[in-house]
Order: sequence, then C-alpha cells, then structure tokens
Amino acid sequence: MSYNAFELSGKIAIVTGCNTGLGQGMAMALASAGCHVAGVNRSAADATRERIEALGGRFIDIQADLSSTAPIADIVAQTLEAFGRIDILVNNAGIIRREDALEFSEEDWDAVIDTNLKTTFFLAQAVARQFIAQGDGGKIVNIASLLSFQGGIRVPSYTASKSGVMGLTKLLANEWAKHGINVNAIAPGYMETNNTEALRNDPQRSAEILGRIPAGRWGAPEDLAGPVVFLASSASDYINGHTLAVDGGWLAR
Repeated sequence: MSYNAFELSGKIAIVTGCNTGLGQGMAMALASAGCHVAGVNRSAADATRERIEALGGRFIDIQADLSSTAPIADIVAQTLEAFGRIDILVNNAGIIRREDALEFSEEDWDAVIDTNLKTTFFLAQAVARQFIAQGDGGKIVNIASLLSFQGGIRVPSYTASKSGVMGLTKLLANEWAKHGINVNAIAPGYMETNNTEALRNDPQRSAEILGRIPAGRWGAPEDLAGPVVFLASSASDYINGHTLAVDGGWLAR
C-alpha cells in the first residue's frame, strides 16, 4: 500500500471539543494531513485556528453547547456553507463527573450521558445522512476510553457513556458499512488533559497509574495523531466497528 493512502488533502473534518487537549491535537493532525476543519466548541478555539492556519489549512469556529442535540442541524449547515461537503467526523467532546456511586446524582448522570453518548449518536446520525446524500462514503471516529473496557471507580456515568460509545460504534458500523461509511473509535489511555489534572497532581495516585503503564509515561495529544489520521483516511477502508486503545500498554498489563 502506498503511503498516499494516508493523504487527506482537501477533505473536510468536523472535530468536536478541539479548543484544547486531545481534540486540538487530533484537529492539528488532520490538518497536517491536508484537512480543513470545522471545530465545534463551547468557547472560541482561537489557538486551534491559529495552529491550523499556520499549517495551511482552513478552520471555521462553530460555538455550540453539545449538552443537548439542539445545535446539531446548525453544525452541519455551517460546515456545508463553509466547505460544501463533509468527509470526516471526530466525536471527541465529552465531560466527566466524579463521585462515589452511592452518592452520585441524577443531574451528574444526565449531564454526562447527554454529552458523551446522546449527542455523539445524533451528530453521527446527521453526518451519516450527509455522507449518504453525497454518495461517496465517509469516516466517523468516536472517542471512547479505557473505561469502555474497564469499570473504573467513582465515575459511573462516564463509564456507562464510554461503554456505550464502544457498543454504538459497532452498531453503526454494522448498519452503515454498506454506504461506504467506516465507523471506528479510539480509546485513549491516561493522557495529560484537563480531565486527569487532579490525578496527575496526586503523587500517590499518579505513581500507581504510571506503575501500570508499560510505556512508563502519561500519554500526550500527539499520541493520537497517527491513529486519528489512520482511521480518517483510506488506509482504514476495511476496518469497521473497531475500538483502538492508545494506552501505552495499560490494557496489556
């Protein structure tokens, strides 16, 4: 296979939650491979815009609250108005709430499930309808988690949502592969993000985590660059419904 299979020149990607962290890293990776990007965030993604434009790509900033499905039609419409088509969706936006299961509130349950699972599905649905209308397939990359495979502690709604993302990825692949749509997921391990700041700042907990990671370090946004470009490109055309763990070997331990 030629390495041109990883080329994404002129492709249009929607990336949610890309103003910082892993989402920003994945948006930049796609731009480096030739994509133009529609970024969807609650707040302005000025830093991401600057970095993508420095790479020669175009970036549109769509500000939307993905705690509900209300903005979805407008996200698709703004992307089409700016670029004329959609080729890739990266469902990265997500939140987490930590509390013992005995004390976990319905409010925190609903907030996480709505953002991490419900909106992920309905945005994928809207984009898949556009892929089918365009007639030449597309790529959907959902962001799962190690807690798609494991239970964890003190994050019941997050574990439920990310387990759901992995299951949903399989279902959508089953239904949409016939349309030339590849649906896969990436499950990041313990990464240097805002979500893990409290863990990294706890010397005992951080040491426990690092002691189980064969690679011996926390992951970084650039560790998702290769996987997201791979799953967004024609190099992955025969991969359907797979969740790729990018975890430094955590699950192998």
